[in-house]
This record gives sequence, structure tokens and C-alpha cells, in this order.
Amino acid sequence: MPGFYEYCGMQKFSAEIPLSLYIHIPWCVRKCPYCDFNSHAARDTIPEDLYVEALLQELDQQIIHLENRPIISIFFGGGTPSLFTPQAIEKILAGVQRRLRLTTNIEITLEANPGTVDEARFAGFRQAGVNRLSIGIQSLQNEKLQALGRIHHREHALRAVDAAINAGFDNFNLDFMHGLPGQSIADALDDLNDGLAFQPPHLSWYQLTIEPNTFFHHQPPILPQDDILWEIQERGKSILDQAGLNQYEISAYAQPKRECIHNINYWEFGDYLGIGAGAHSKITNTEKHIIMRHSQVKNPRDYLNLQKKFITSPTILTEKDICFEFMLNALRLTRGVSCDLFTARTGLDINALEPILSFAKEKKLMVNNKNILCATEMGQRFLNNVIGLFLPG
Repeated sequence: MPGFYEYCGMQKFSAEIPLSLYIHIPWCVRKCPYCDFNSHAARDTIPEDLYVEALLQELDQQIIHLENRPIISIFFGGGTPSLFTPQAIEKILAGVQRRLRLTTNIEITLEANPGTVDEARFAGFRQAGVNRLSIGIQSLQNEKLQALGRIHHREHALRAVDAAINAGFDNFNLDFMHGLPGQSIADALDDLNDGLAFQPPHLSWYQLTIEPNTFFHHQPPILPQDDILWEIQERGKSILDQAGLNQYEISAYAQPKRECIHNINYWEFGDYLGIGAGAHSKITNTEKHIIMRHSQVKNPRDYLNLQKKFITSPTILTEKDICFEFMLNALRLTRGVSCDLFTARTGLDINALEPILSFAKEKKLMVNNKNILCATEMGQRFLNNVIGLFLPG
């Protein structure tokens, strides 16, 4: 592709950059009112076979840019990937394995909706090669689930977790939300305690936010006040800590050595190839000293046109873009990252972050340590403001 690579004056990258694969399944049973992901309600039969074929055809087009780099993780996201049959997931993974070099201890995660799975289906996913699940519970209170537009009820969620464990999954994430319409402090903490009864190795716990282009944006629900949200957050953290789940990212908690490898690669500014309708990619070319982004067509109907070129025009990130995107991701990690990692993953000297970095330290929003990039406790509380300092302008 003419003009695909251009030298843009960066320093040489100083370390091999890990690479993950994201696979997007765009269909769901019903679009949730808070969801701003590229998901589409499946009104008819899902064209599973055609979509698998399209994914592998796209992968054939993309691997030329990967230079036989090993894949450290695979993540099936959506939409609702658990709508696909285990046979389809197995065919995708077999096709990936024929085309790419996978690490021996690769993490392969599939997102699952409790309303679409049972023990046999989970067992099929495990046999297909999936070794980690992320189960989207959100709440275990039926009135809250109804307010969120979820298709499952409390009993569905409880059965789904039991089914996953019985199918042999010992590595799984439970996904919860707080700050829900009409939610009290007790409601939120009850959800947490009910989820923790399963002793999950990993738990995601994040506050509901109203995103543009969602139903909730056009018809906003009444959410808890800020003082209630703050108390939910602080008391919830204490409960999770007592349960042995360490907060390693702004909304992720895990037992020791059970952090999500795929997500950590995002936060540490690793590379990822995204395939599927609306998927995004970030690929570094260390020889040409550039970082590129591209995305795919969003509409599944367009994506399934096998005569269509999948990739949109790639964008080469500027130095300012790189600094902002690195900080946008890295500051989500509660431990922060080393300054050496900044240079290794961006090809830039740490001075590229000045004078904003010094200003953030002076305002006690970032830790005053020359070797790490990390938000202080106050910085984590106002993380969006800290990240906003690094916006290109």
C-alpha cells in the first residue's frame, strides 16, 4: 500500500513489543441502553459460518504486517460472543493457529452473557480452546438488571457461574457495575458480596457512565448522587481487598497472578490486532519507527461483503498522539509503569512528556518519582482530569 509506512523521526524502540489478538463478535440478543460498543441486535439467524469465513479472510490480509510476531493473548469481545456455537469458536481458533504463532501459555478469553449459556456450552468453549471467561453479570438484583436492559435475571447469573466452574474453568472474571439507577450503598455492596461468594479469580467493578449515542444519553436515568457513589467506591474497595482481590487497574481486581494478560497489554501500550466488524488495531513497526492505527467497517452487513477491502486507511500516530495514548492507558494501572517502559513502547525520550509531567507532579496528581509514571491517590480519584492534561492541543 503506497504511503503505508513513513519515517516520522522517532527514536528506535528498545524492546520487543507484545502482541494480542482481539476478535469482535458484533451481535447480541438486545442492545443495552448504556452500551456504546459496536453491537447489533440479532433479529434473524446469525450468519455464523459467513462471519467465521470473513474473520479468517481478514486475518489473511493482516498477517503481512505482523512479521511472525508471537501472540500472547486472544480475546473474543462483543456484542455477545457466547451467542456463537462452540464449533464456530473452535473453527476460528483453529484458523488463527494455522496463521499465527501463539505462545505456549496463551490466554484465550471469551465474553459470555448469562442469558445465553449453560454447562454444555461452556464445556464446548473450553474444548474449543478457550481457557478464560468473562461473565457479564452487572448486577444480581432483578430490578437493577431490568433497568439496565439485560436479558438475564439473578438466577440465570448464579447458574451461569456454577456452570462455568463445573465445566472446568478455574480462570474467569465476573463483570459488575455500580452507580446504577436507584442503587443504594447497600444494594451495590450486596452485589459485590454475592459475587465474591464464588471466589472469582478476577472481578471487574466499574461505575455506570452515560455515553454519547446511547439510549441512556437521550433519556438519562436518575443515578446516585456523588457522595453515595464515593462511599460505594471506597467501601467496595475495602470488601474486595479483604476478599484477597488486589486492585491492579482502575476497575479491575484480581487474585495474585490472575490479572488479565490481554487487558494489561492494552494498559502497558502493547500492540493488538483487531479483526471483525468495527474492530480497532494498534501495530508498531520498530524498523520504520512508527505506530499505526486502523479500524474496520462497523456494519456487519458491510463486513460480510467478502469482495470489500476490510482495512480503513491506517493512521500514523504523531508524537503528541503517542504521548497522550500512552498516558491514557498506563495511568489506569494503580502501580503505574516505569519510565523505561514509556521509551520501550513509544520510541520517545521521557522528556517528551514535559512540561505537563512536572506540572502534574507539582499538583500532587502524579507520584513524584523520576523512575515511574503513576497517579497519586488523588490523581486516581480525578483520573480523567489528569489524563486530560496530556491531550494534544
